[in-house]
Amino acid sequence: MKKAQIAVIMTCHNRRTITLSCLQALYKQDVSFDIYLTDDGSSDGTDEAIKANYPDVKILKGNGSLFWVGGMRLAFAEALQRDYEYYLWLNDDTTLESDTLERLLNIHQYLCANSHADSIIVGSTKDPKTGKPTYGGAVKSKRWYSNKFEFLEPSNHLQECDTMYGNCVLIPLSVVTKVGNIDAAFIHSLGDLDYGLRAQKLGCSMWLAPGYVGTCSQNSVRGSWVDKNLSVLERLKKVTHIKNFPVRAWTIFTYRHSGSFWFLYWFLPYIRAMIGYKNLSSSPTFCEEVKSVG
Repeated sequence: MKKAQIAVIMTCHNRRTITLSCLQALYKQDVSFDIYLTDDGSSDGTDEAIKANYPDVKILKGNGSLFWVGGMRLAFAEALQRDYEYYLWLNDDTTLESDTLERLLNIHQYLCANSHADSIIVGSTKDPKTGKPTYGGAVKSKRWYSNKFEFLEPSNHLQECDTMYGNCVLIPLSVVTKVGNIDAAFIHSLGDLDYGLRAQKLGCSMWLAPGYVGTCSQNSVRGSWVDKNLSVLERLKKVTHIKNFPVRAWTIFTYRHSGSFWFLYWFLPYIRAMIGYKNLSSSPTFCEEVKSVG
């Protein structure tokens, strides 16, 4: 197979060991790529460790306030100055299988041959300890009263999805040309979901790759805005935090993607925070919790 030009887009903050582990797995791929990584103000020696172990990584510097969207936008913008054939979003806490990039590229070539060139390929991850699915593709609930995005469990064949969580996502240049960068309206969460939904509106499609592409631990419910052990006030503070549903970003997201009754859906995470839910599937923008591995 012809080696493709891929720009890997990453961001990190104070997770030196985790970030290095991600890079170690990435460099086992039998595909050529360049890495654009934003180090968002790490104070644990991440920058120095990357330079020492992986000197080819192009490191961009943040001040610690970029969060996921800001860090990814910065690295993405730098990579966009060159016309790569593909751009791979990769979370620094995701450990890829050694053949992941080759598999994703083969899938896109298959889709091109079947008139789906403008397609985003989404990779699913599983928890390294439990084996349960954690992140990947998402589909909008078919329930008429719900605006929730539900986790699409991977199978042994390609599946079309509505949007995605940005842990491992391959985006061809043709899609990037239409959609552009991640929207700066978002800070930490929602930016990946918004990107997928905007791509869909522009005529692009999203496909979930068969099986798993690697491992990534899921965020813990404990101490989160859905933790019933916290007080209502504590949950409300957490739900409006930058990493969850900050009011401005959530307003933009629901107005853009939730139809005529967006203002009704807007209230849901805040109501759920007050009531208290036990798992992340309570959120309309989080994956449904999968009870077992298929």
